[in-house]
Amino acid sequence: MFEREIELIGKDKFERLKKVSVMVIGIGGVGGYAVESLIRAGIHNIIIVDFDIVDITNKNRQIIATDKTIGKKKVEVMKDRIHDINKDVNVDIIDYKLTSDNIEDIFKYNIDFLIDACDDIKVKEQIILKCLKNNIDFISSMGTGNKLNSSLLKICELKNTSYDPLAKRLRKFAKENNINSKIWVVSSEERPIKTNNSKVLTMNTVCATAGLLCSSYVINKVIDMGG
Repeated sequence: MFEREIELIGKDKFERLKKVSVMVIGIGGVGGYAVESLIRAGIHNIIIVDFDIVDITNKNRQIIATDKTIGKKKVEVMKDRIHDINKDVNVDIIDYKLTSDNIEDIFKYNIDFLIDACDDIKVKEQIILKCLKNNIDFISSMGTGNKLNSSLLKICELKNTSYDPLAKRLRKFAKENNINSKIWVVSSEERPIKTNNSKVLTMNTVCATAGLLCSSYVINKVIDMGG
């Protein structure tokens, strides 16, 4: 199954991918693609976190959203999809809504890397604090709403983001909390498109690219571990 990848990176580096544990918070337009990519790259230990069910409105951007999955729990659908790709993957699921009051619970798991693809600003803030405190390598997806140009997404430090309202709020949070550590994010340099719609509007290509960049960060960090 992984012959072409092993030829590319070598057996030792592939074994590193099999051994690490990755948590993905949010299995939506960004997180779903991140999980898919991680599994197809050879990650064998994954923890997926989401409280929501698949809705028909998810079909424009979420890899798990089909007519057959509408109404089902996202974590259960994602787990089934993971095992359809690789039955040997160890999958833990957390299917409740994260809040500032219960977020400590998820850090009881063994986590080597964490991808934050949730859309709750307060939870994102707590993830940053907890990951820094526990020395967990993480990357956080910033805003993908009202944007069209996926080529303007990039992996960068939070302090270097621009035209991203969510990142702006997190920069303020980092400053207020005297956080000087590097905070790696996936963010777009595209200005959000203004519309007359009060909803956050989304394009599949932007969400998917953000998810793939998140997984790329993790995969390449693992491959580079130890040289």
